[in-house]
Amino acid sequence: MAAAGATHGGVAREDVLGLLSLILWTLLLIVTAKYVLILLRADNEGEGGTLSLLALAQRAMGRPNRLILVLGLIGAALFYGDATITPAISVLSAIEGLKLVTPGVDPYIQPMAIAIIIGLFLVQSHGTQAVARWFGPIMLIWFMVMAAAGLNWTIRNPDVLAALNPIHALNFVLGNGRLGLIVLGAAFLAVTGAEALYADMGHFGRKPIQLAWLFVAFPALALTYFGQGALVLSNPAAMVNPFFHLFPGWALLPVVILATMATIIASQAVITGAYSLTRQAVQLRMLPRMKIRHTSDEHEGQIFVPGVNLWLMIAVLALVMTFGNSSGLASAYGISVTGAMVVTAILAMVVARKHWGLPLWASIGMMLPFLALDLTFLGANLIKISDGGYVSLGIAATMLILMTSWMRGTAIVLAKDREAELPMASLLEQVNRSGSIATVPGTAVFLTSTPDLAPSALLHSLKHFKSLHEQNVILTITTAEVPRVAQTERVRIEEIDERFRRVELIYGYAEEPDVPRALLQCRRQGWKFDIMATSFILSRKRLRIATRSRMPGWQGRLFITLSRNAAGASDYFRIPAGRVVEIGAQMNI
Repeated sequence: MAAAGATHGGVAREDVLGLLSLILWTLLLIVTAKYVLILLRADNEGEGGTLSLLALAQRAMGRPNRLILVLGLIGAALFYGDATITPAISVLSAIEGLKLVTPGVDPYIQPMAIAIIIGLFLVQSHGTQAVARWFGPIMLIWFMVMAAAGLNWTIRNPDVLAALNPIHALNFVLGNGRLGLIVLGAAFLAVTGAEALYADMGHFGRKPIQLAWLFVAFPALALTYFGQGALVLSNPAAMVNPFFHLFPGWALLPVVILATMATIIASQAVITGAYSLTRQAVQLRMLPRMKIRHTSDEHEGQIFVPGVNLWLMIAVLALVMTFGNSSGLASAYGISVTGAMVVTAILAMVVARKHWGLPLWASIGMMLPFLALDLTFLGANLIKISDGGYVSLGIAATMLILMTSWMRGTAIVLAKDREAELPMASLLEQVNRSGSIATVPGTAVFLTSTPDLAPSALLHSLKHFKSLHEQNVILTITTAEVPRVAQTERVRIEEIDERFRRVELIYGYAEEPDVPRALLQCRRQGWKFDIMATSFILSRKRLRIATRSRMPGWQGRLFITLSRNAAGASDYFRIPAGRVVEIGAQMNI
């Protein structure tokens, strides 16, 4: 082996070993230890991700906690930044390998990336079921190819195995000052898929993810990094693009094609993760209702959200056209992921203490080293704000403003409803005393979020039509802090009197409400009704900003815009359009 301070053609051996050691130990500590071995056990009935962890922590606390809610919102907002940057940087970095095959291809890299990204988002509406069967084999071949290339160079220069000693990583970071921090932030790009790995637990399950990482992905990645280190020590000129230089010239074009396919699959995973996160946020009332389509009859988790798909495509294309290459985007990438990891570590402490029942010292002690490591990486990435890190922060800030504005506006509307509406008990007393209320045949279903108050649609119906249906249902749809609710627990019925009853439909945050299907279960509980003789009477509020608004003017206008563009209740709850009657009302907020 060469001496500690030796150089190989101008490349310091210790620098290569230090950077390689840093990457390997980051993979071991953050992905393997924190996520694969610990956080995958913090599942909310099989579901993973920031909002699942938030719901689990809130349920474990036994009461709403504002700090935990804020942390969850920040983590979700940062994930949207990750979902925007990942397709852009992944596709660009793969196609840039063509420079080694055809040097004159540089002007065409950006147009090719744009075409691939547009195609990727256009096929989302067809679902991933048709092509998903190819994902596994392609990724397995990709990992095998990477492992073989890395092993080849590692055998040629086994000196690189010295990077297994973490002292090299410490010496590299501590001995290079600001440069060490910058490289630390860049090295973190090796673990940026960890959050998506946790978020995809609901699709694949804990055991398959653990097995795939421990026995396929991690060994292949480790060999690939060892190989790149050995290559750079042997040929310093390869440092410009060490990954693609692992392969002989004849194999470059097939490897670039395979790399592009692998990055498309990786991008697909983060895009579908954004769909799942959005559905959870809508169910948890953090975002307005959106149109959600199932793309598979067999797999409940395969969904398509047109609005998210459109805006995500626009954002990804904007990043590709603005930055133009993967190195420019690298500075923007780390902040989203490191910030989300910090949030995850803090929420995991709460879950370990309140849900797992570990002692306080064990809950903190288990996650504190990972939190310290995440904060270190976050600090290293924050240095790059002016170089592109502002993109991550801008996307996260935008999503945070949208979510907090929606939640605040919804809370104000709910509070004004409570101020203006009449308690159901008082209304029933007035109806029973009045002799001028006519009775019409059929059943009327009134949707409301406050079942103890008379829905505004019911009050307006009585005011204008002076009539009531033979059967009247006050329907409330509730989201539980679990991903799915058993069918036997879906419906709760409370008889108020011979004409009125309350019905509560309970859904998990990973489910889509289907009101007609759920109401059919009421027959098992003794309530007989004919869906074709049932009218769903909804209240559509026209919102305006009050002279003395409870929220700033800009936020009020934003909330009104979100409300106007939200999916209609009939579409979202799958109520037949021909059975819906909407009664308008104006409200100042």
